[in-house]
Amino acid sequence: MEVKLKRVNKAFHYEAINDSKIKVNIDANPAIGGEEKGARPMELLLMGVAGCSSIDLGLILKKQKQELVDYQVDVTAERHDNMSKTFKSIHLHFTLWGDLDHHKVERAIELTLTKYCSVALSLDKAIEITNTFTII
Repeated sequence: MEVKLKRVNKAFHYEAINDSKIKVNIDANPAIGGEEKGARPMELLLMGVAGCSSIDLGLILKKQKQELVDYQVDVTAERHDNMSKTFKSIHLHFTLWGDLDHHKVERAIELTLTKYCSVALSLDKAIEITNTFTII
């Protein structure tokens, strides 16, 4: 796995590109000179948790023969007030559409966040990761 990052302008706008040539724009907070031309690095981390957990959850539900019609995850986070402003907590709310068994979804989310999602598992253990879900 490899990612390359290049500077786009003299402010804080960068472009990252992966092995598949997919580009992601990255920028800083406007309070320090960012221009809203890309996602902020900490937002990208939350997107990574959401994406990784979504892929793993979908795979687990498929293996459980649960028919998932649609899916959404909303992520909120709280940051420390320290110099590096690290995450204090991350909360994921999963909304799933389909004829799904409540207990199977609950177990699938637990497995996703504690065993399979490499992004969540790569985060500092001091970050409290919680979740809720709704089946529609």
